[in-house]
Amino acid sequence: MKNSELQSIKQRYNIVGNCEALNHALDVALQVAPTDLSVLIVGESGVGKEIIPRVIHDNSPRRREKYFAINCGSIPEGTIDSELFGHVKGSFTGAINDSPGYFGVANKGTLFLDEVGELPLATQARLLRVLETGEYIPVGATEVRKTDVRIVAATNVNIRQAISEGRFREDLYYRLNSIPIQIPPLRDRGEDIVLLFRLFAMQMAEKYRMDKVVLTEEAKQMLMRYKWPGNVRQLKNITEQISILSTERQITPEILSHFIPQDQETTQLATIHSEGDHSFENEREILYKILFELRSNVNDMRREMSTLKKQIEDVQTTPAAIPTTQLAPIQPLQPISSAEDAVAEEYVEPVKEPENLNLDAWSRQALEKALDRNGGNRKRAAQELGISDRTLYRRLKQYGLDK
Repeated sequence: MKNSELQSIKQRYNIVGNCEALNHALDVALQVAPTDLSVLIVGESGVGKEIIPRVIHDNSPRRREKYFAINCGSIPEGTIDSELFGHVKGSFTGAINDSPGYFGVANKGTLFLDEVGELPLATQARLLRVLETGEYIPVGATEVRKTDVRIVAATNVNIRQAISEGRFREDLYYRLNSIPIQIPPLRDRGEDIVLLFRLFAMQMAEKYRMDKVVLTEEAKQMLMRYKWPGNVRQLKNITEQISILSTERQITPEILSHFIPQDQETTQLATIHSEGDHSFENEREILYKILFELRSNVNDMRREMSTLKKQIEDVQTTPAAIPTTQLAPIQPLQPISSAEDAVAEEYVEPVKEPENLNLDAWSRQALEKALDRNGGNRKRAAQELGISDRTLYRRLKQYGLDK
C-alpha cells in the first residue's frame, strides 16, 4: 500500500503513529477488507483493537450494510445465546416477543466480536456452525435460519493456552484465524507515545479551553521508557489527569513522576509469580488438597463431637447431674415435719459437683467454637454438633449465649 493511502486511512480514523508494526496491521486490514474471510485481531487490552474492524467494514463491499460491535465479555452467560442468535416468544421467562438476535439483524453486514475468548463453550459451538454453514437456530426455535454475516473477532487472551486448558475450541480458533492481525503494544511503538500524548493534550485543551500541556525532552524520554501495561487507554487517562491537575503547563520528569507508577519495568497490571506457565491443572490440585484436608478436619471434629455428646448424655443421666427440680416429681410426697427436713431440702437444691462445672465449661466452649465456625448460624452449628435445633437453643439459653 502506498504511503499516501496509508496516511489517508490514518487521518480518516484518527490513527496516530508511524510504528512499522501498526502500519503492517493497517495494510493487512485493507488487503483483507474486500473478501469475506474471518479475521482474528490479537493484542493487549487498551491497544485500540476496535479500530481495525471498522476499517475492514468501511472498505468492504458490505460498507452500506449494518455494523455491530459486541463485547462478548459483558453479556451474561445465561443470555448470550439469545443476544447473538435470537429467540422465539415464550422460550424463557421474559421472552415476550420474538427477537432476531445480532446474527439476524446484521444479515449482509459485519459483526465485530470483541473479547471472543470469553464466550462459553456452548456458544462457541453455535458460532462455529454459523461460520461454516451460515446456519443457526434461535433459542427455543425448531427451524434453521440462514444469515450472511462477516465476522471479525478480537481477543487479548492467549488463545492457544485457553485451548490447552479446555476453555476455547481449537476448531473455532482455526476458523476465526483465517487472517490474523497483531496490534503492537504501546511500549513497542517508540516515538508514537509522544505523538499520542500530544494529541490527547490538544484534545483536552480544546475541549476545556485551557492551555495545552507540553513535555520537556527529558519528560519525553521518561514517557518512552515506561512500559505502559494499560497501553493507549492508560496513556490517554494519564494525559487527561496531567492536563487537569498540573498547575504547570510545561511538564518535567519531576511532575510526570507524580502521575505514572514508579516501577518502570512493570509490563502487567498485576504480576503472578510462578515456576511455570499458568495452568488450571495446578489450581485444581491445590483445590483438591484443600478439600481433602478440610474433609479430614471435619471427620476429626465429628469424632470429637460424638465423644463429647456421649459424655454429656452419660453425665445427664446420672442423679448427680440432674437438678433437684427434675427429681421432685418422682419422690414420695411427705409433709415437712421439722426444721431439719426443711434445711435438708434447701441444702440439696444448689449443689453441683466440680466435675459438672468442668463439663459445662467444655460444652459451652464446644458450642462457641461451632457457632464461630459457622458464622453464628445456629442451624449449621446444630448439624455440626449432631444435636437438634431445639437442644442447641436450650443450651445457648443455659449458658447465656442466646443474646
